[in-house]
Amino acid sequence: MKNIIINTPKGKREIGQDQPVFIVAELSANHNQSYEQALKVIDKAVEAGVDAIKIQTYTADTMTIDSDKEYFHIKDNKLWEGQTLYQLYKKAYTPWDWQPKLKEYVEDKGLVLFSTPFDVTAVDFLEEMKVEIYKVASFEVVDIPLLKRIGQTKKPVIMSTGMASLEEIELAVETLKSNGCPQMAILQCVSSYPANAEEMNLKTIPDLVERFKVISGLSDHSLNNEAAIASVGLGASIIEKHLTLDRSDTGPDSAFSLEPDELTQLVNSIRLVEKALG
Repeated sequence: MKNIIINTPKGKREIGQDQPVFIVAELSANHNQSYEQALKVIDKAVEAGVDAIKIQTYTADTMTIDSDKEYFHIKDNKLWEGQTLYQLYKKAYTPWDWQPKLKEYVEDKGLVLFSTPFDVTAVDFLEEMKVEIYKVASFEVVDIPLLKRIGQTKKPVIMSTGMASLEEIELAVETLKSNGCPQMAILQCVSSYPANAEEMNLKTIPDLVERFKVISGLSDHSLNNEAAIASVGLGASIIEKHLTLDRSDTGPDSAFSLEPDELTQLVNSIRLVEKALG
């Protein structure tokens, strides 16, 4: 098992066993298409004491087509139903011209910024930005051309598994490794928004460690902190949570995101649990 090692504004950071939990605040769509709001969310994450900010790199046109046919209408999620996929992604995406500026802003605060690319053009763009690490979203575990391109960057990868079968995870790991990925983490994840406690299956975390000989963690879409805190006791080395300024915002992701005081409580609790574990 290899720990992940990345460069940060504060020096090298090791992520994995016998290291402090790497806590990631996901900006996602909680900027609501306002650059100033994106900066405010980042500021709150910095105040909370997280280690990194994560964004997503795609456009509506790289994700889907602008179609009003029934197959492109969202029907199975109350948060987004009534919209087409194109309408949702148009509202949710982070403009690409913001992303280098956001990276510089985050690094000036001493944190790491990285991203989830959703196609190979996004990987090429992020390589120009010189990101240190990549995230693979649960929905992209089966996108083999994308995984090959990410592996070819020879950067560490954090991969969520919320949509994947065991066989799909195995193929994704092999694809990344065979194309040059040097270090990897696999996160337990439930692709429900929000996720309920009975769906979390946190015991998967030590199983992922044992089965794939990688570090593991939790990408958590639940509305409380208990699952994330418990996961640290089960060996999670990475915790990822969405952050919003106000859950009552009408943004696409705000309803399943933590508010700033909740994120602060989570960070403090994780640090206490680390001390207690010894």
